[in-house]
Amino acid sequence: MPVFRYKAVSNAGELATGELEAANEAEIVGKLRDQGLMPMQVSVASGSGGAVAKAGGGGAQTSWFTPKRVTADQLMSITRELATLLRAGLPLDRALETLIGLAPTPAVRTLLQGVRDDVRGGKSLSQALDARRDVFSRFYVNIVRAGEAGGALGAVLTRLADTMERNKELKGTIASAMIYPIILICVAVVSVMVLLLFVVPQFKSQFAQAGKSLPLPTTLVIAAGEIVHDWWWLLAIGVVVAVWWGRRLFASPAFRRRFDAWVLRRALLGELVAKIETARFSRTLGTLLGNGVTLLAGLSIVKETMGNAVMGDALDGVIASLREGKGFGRPLMATGVYPRLATQMILVGEESGRLEEMLNRVADVYDREVQVVIKRFLAVMEPVMILGLAVIVGFIVLSILLGVLGMSELVS
Repeated sequence: MPVFRYKAVSNAGELATGELEAANEAEIVGKLRDQGLMPMQVSVASGSGGAVAKAGGGGAQTSWFTPKRVTADQLMSITRELATLLRAGLPLDRALETLIGLAPTPAVRTLLQGVRDDVRGGKSLSQALDARRDVFSRFYVNIVRAGEAGGALGAVLTRLADTMERNKELKGTIASAMIYPIILICVAVVSVMVLLLFVVPQFKSQFAQAGKSLPLPTTLVIAAGEIVHDWWWLLAIGVVVAVWWGRRLFASPAFRRRFDAWVLRRALLGELVAKIETARFSRTLGTLLGNGVTLLAGLSIVKETMGNAVMGDALDGVIASLREGKGFGRPLMATGVYPRLATQMILVGEESGRLEEMLNRVADVYDREVQVVIKRFLAVMEPVMILGLAVIVGFIVLSILLGVLGMSELVS
């Protein structure tokens, strides 16, 4: 049977680590619970081990690939583990102490130690997190503050971890969809570089010895090969400068709004971006409302999470209308940048007094819609990219063949 390494917590808050043999992880979890331990981490061990060893803390492992900052996945894991410990009845400072022992990296350990010290110094958890805005967003801090006010911090953190996991799944769907197009672009660039740097120069000297004027396509390809061969360093500098200038442009709010507006006007791409933003908007706002944050405060927080500046700025008018007593659904519909189905569902939820439930339903609907639109988007983009690669490579090959045919006519 495989050997599993585990980390668990006793009812007294002590950290227990060790290795056990079992058929699967579920059996390990059952054995630990029978021993009065709460399993926190279970993974397949590389070697066999023996008895349970108790420790007050497990050292964070470091390597060349250890991240220097707290990652989104680590933050999600911290949130879920803290929720589990609090719901099991551990005091907050003891739960944080336990998490320090479970810290996977030095960055996580340092973060948790700072939060623990602030909590022991008399600050609330939300205040301790608010002092570390480089890790904890305003959305995260306000959810925790609402949980503290309602006296259900463990349950609120569980819902927060669920929301973070669903947002991660949405990002993962988008990232997975971009793998194939990125590979195609890399193949296109490498193919063209190989042809220009290694294939074209072999024919250049032969064409020069022939002493005959070459066809225009052949002349263009040879000139392109010479530019790439002789001035590759200048082209590399140009790429670096272009990337730097592009990042600087996108840092400008005015340019970002113009670009985001342009994206929304594109047929498939605009539809995809609108649905991604709508799913994120609905889930985030629904989570905030479900944890006691007011609608006005929730909208101002959600605005900061929007990736599209145009859709984010549209919420300013919604907030202003809401303050004037004009409601939420109709002003959101009047912006014209959110999908009509989503705004209709939100309006129905507002009128029926089930806004939180309807927001979560909108998020589920548009999570599925995003997958459908991504498939449609790739179905159009992939053939276009393949055709573009074929045209570029075909043009280079045809240009060389035209030059060779010209030499053959000269010999005959």
